[in-house]
Amino acid sequence: MSPEWKKLFNIIILGLGFMFMFTAFQTCGNIEQTVIKSFNSTEFHGSGYTSMAIIYGVFSASNLIAPSVVTLIGPQLSMFFSGLLYSGYIAMFIYPYTWSFYTVSVLVGIGAAVLWTAQGNVLAINSSDNTIGRNSGIFWALLQFSLFFGNLYIYCAWHGHDHIRDKDRQTVFISLTVISLVGCFLFFLIRKPEPESSSSDMSESQLHAESSDGSSTAISHRSGLCSQALDAFVQACKMFVTKEMLLLSVSIGYTGLELTFYSGVYGTCIGAMTQFGKDAKGLIGISGICIGIGEILGGGVFGMLNKNNRFGRNPVVLLGLITHFLAFYLIFLNIASDAPVAPEEGTNLQGYITPSLWVALLCSFLLGLGDSCFNTQLLSIIGFTFRNNSAPAFAVFKFIQSIMAAIAFFYSNFLHLQWQLLILVVAGFLGSITFFMAEHKVESSRRDSDYDSI
Repeated sequence: MSPEWKKLFNIIILGLGFMFMFTAFQTCGNIEQTVIKSFNSTEFHGSGYTSMAIIYGVFSASNLIAPSVVTLIGPQLSMFFSGLLYSGYIAMFIYPYTWSFYTVSVLVGIGAAVLWTAQGNVLAINSSDNTIGRNSGIFWALLQFSLFFGNLYIYCAWHGHDHIRDKDRQTVFISLTVISLVGCFLFFLIRKPEPESSSSDMSESQLHAESSDGSSTAISHRSGLCSQALDAFVQACKMFVTKEMLLLSVSIGYTGLELTFYSGVYGTCIGAMTQFGKDAKGLIGISGICIGIGEILGGGVFGMLNKNNRFGRNPVVLLGLITHFLAFYLIFLNIASDAPVAPEEGTNLQGYITPSLWVALLCSFLLGLGDSCFNTQLLSIIGFTFRNNSAPAFAVFKFIQSIMAAIAFFYSNFLHLQWQLLILVVAGFLGSITFFMAEHKVESSRRDSDYDSI
């Protein structure tokens, strides 16, 4: 297998591993608030929104140490052990307790920071300037297949149910736990890309190292790793205040806000609309499928087919903004304002038009499509701009995204729909403007570099 095909194989395995893991976890996040409402009158007293706020809050703080962890144990083991924490969170719903629910939420927040930092590192080291866009699209499309498969399973399992029984819940979460574990073990198929230096140079270096004292070499190696870990932490802090990252931080923050909305809030809104019939709980799965189709389509078209960024990233982000604004407007008209905070029985209120299931599902598709537009271009521009320090760069990316997601999950406990949509509109507009400015800066730097090399 040639080096280029080996790198592509690694990207595909990376995407498949995340697809299995997030088939379980995103499905869990999409349904957990609805599931919790079905047994919130028992000894369990927890909130799915609060749990997600804890996850993303810890996630944001842990991103400061995540590059050090990835440096010490490598991206492969980092993703594996982090994946085990995700599996533990899902398994908790089989026999839920309030204390275990919030404890595992903290652990998943730590694991998420390490997982996504390692993912960004693997994506960057297996990509070149010409393939970063393509590889971002391949990864994103494979990842978002998780929304399709997981939510299709939820629809089939809960079709026709107006209340979720314990047996139904346990069957679903046992299956999701097994699926998540499959994704964890897939990471062991990723192979280290071939180094730039020649094999003869590598062999001579290794032979020279082996001829030295073994204990001294081991001590030196450990000392080097600790130094690299500390350097990764320092680099992450410095990178946070660079002009490029400050500009991108607004659009990254927006993706955190809308991540909360499409992955947790909107499905709950659809499930709360009594006008959609007794099968509203099963419709949460159909909504997730529509989001997944939008994500997959966006990842494929704007990632894989735009691998050379011939027209730049700005048109894709602009399309994402327009798509999201259209979705927000239709949701505002179609969904009741109290739907995000309605009890298990749902809400009898309605929006400004007669509630339409088809409009609701169209909005799900538009949310997914717009999200893929933003995220594929953010992955591409960060992977290109910070290639030499990819782990700290993606740690900062996830730090900003996750802290905004935590804030959004917190206010989702009490803010009505129209106020959540207003926050998204303002953040989306500002995020797009700052992305355009960052892209202009990157393109100007690339043109100057090309000129200097002539």
